[in-house]
Amino acid sequence: MSKIIITCAVTGGAHTPTMSDALPITPQEIADQGIAAAEAGAAILHLHARDPDTGAPTGNPDVYAQFLQVIRQRTDAVVNITTGGSATMAVQDRLAAATRFKPEMCSLNMGSMNFSFFPAAKRIEQWKHGWEQDYVVNSDDYIFRNTFRDIAYIIETLGEAGTRFEHECYDVSHLYNLAHFVDRGVIKSPFFIQMIFGILGGIGPDLENLMFMKATADRLFGKENFQWSVLAAGRHQMPFLTQAALMGGHVRVGLEDSLFIERGVLATSNAQQVEKIVRIIREMGHEPATPAEARAMLGLKGGDRVEF
Repeated sequence: MSKIIITCAVTGGAHTPTMSDALPITPQEIADQGIAAAEAGAAILHLHARDPDTGAPTGNPDVYAQFLQVIRQRTDAVVNITTGGSATMAVQDRLAAATRFKPEMCSLNMGSMNFSFFPAAKRIEQWKHGWEQDYVVNSDDYIFRNTFRDIAYIIETLGEAGTRFEHECYDVSHLYNLAHFVDRGVIKSPFFIQMIFGILGGIGPDLENLMFMKATADRLFGKENFQWSVLAAGRHQMPFLTQAALMGGHVRVGLEDSLFIERGVLATSNAQQVEKIVRIIREMGHEPATPAEARAMLGLKGGDRVEF
């Protein structure tokens, strides 16, 4: 594959403001960093929203509206709105923005899981906001709910608007869950699988796991029926993405997935991570896909058919 789709996950719902000053919080910061990431080579922008005052994850569509319109006006990137939100949100809250704005793409988590990041609290002595410590520490008790009924509801609700999905698979079982919906005929090819490694509660960041996940997807779906991408949490980000690109996969970077640009060095922006992965894939003889090329590969409806 000569063209590689780069997704940038701009802010997410797990990292908190204390962990990095570069993490975008306000709508203006999210818009600015998203646009810069697109200019650096990201074809898809995966977007969460945050309370502008506290930085807490929010599903409020009114907050999303403040940056979605700016991003659409200033870039041609594919906008991918989360339906994951955070593990503390109800499914209806997680889906509110996507239902209102009907984007080209949404994330869709393919199974329930423990989703934990509590070890990060050990590295922090002073928190910027009162909510952060409890949110991080208590993640040892979070169950990220994505039942078969939840998944079917999201597919039905957003599918009517022509939205397609970034199927987030945190374990091998999630590939089988996706296969179930393919067999039911509610997910059509070409579909986009995002394989996720290194989240505490999901599959580990081992090369053997990457190869097994890819082989399992090939067997379940047939290579010609899907596109696949990889993200890896924290320090595993760039090494795993390099391996995925060598295997013919697409890649996802961003401050949602890792706050660092290299060992022990915090990234200054999302664009910095995009620039780094662009350099890596070009050394392999590949080029980043344009938004138009990503739309063609993924069968998306086009930016003129969204409602923002």
